[in-house]
Amino acid sequence: MTNEEKREAIFLIIASIPYGKVTTYGNVAEMASLRGYARFVGTTLKNLPNNSQIPWFRVINSQGKISFPQKSDKYLEQKLRLQEEGVEFKNEKVNLKRFQWQID
Repeated sequence: MTNEEKREAIFLIIASIPYGKVTTYGNVAEMASLRGYARFVGTTLKNLPNNSQIPWFRVINSQGKISFPQKSDKYLEQKLRLQEEGVEFKNEKVNLKRFQWQID
C-alpha cells in the first residue's frame, strides 16, 4: 500500500467518526488496516491543509488527551470543537469509555 493509499484509508475512517464521538490515533490506524501506524495517522493529520473538511479534531491520543501542547491555539481549537459537540473533559481528559467511537 502506498503512502497516498494509506492517507486515503485514514481520511475515510476519520470522515466516518460520528458527531459527538472521538477515537484514537491507534484505533484509526487499526480500522484503516494499518495496525502499528498510529504515528503515521498523527503525521497525516498534522499535514492537513487548513481548509480541510476532515473532522481531524475528533482524533485524540490513547490517554484520552489532546496531543497538541496545552494552551496552544490548536489545543484550544480542538477542545472547543469537541465541547461544541457535547464531548466532556475532566482534568483535560475525555472519558473514552463514554465518548470513544468504535465500529461495531
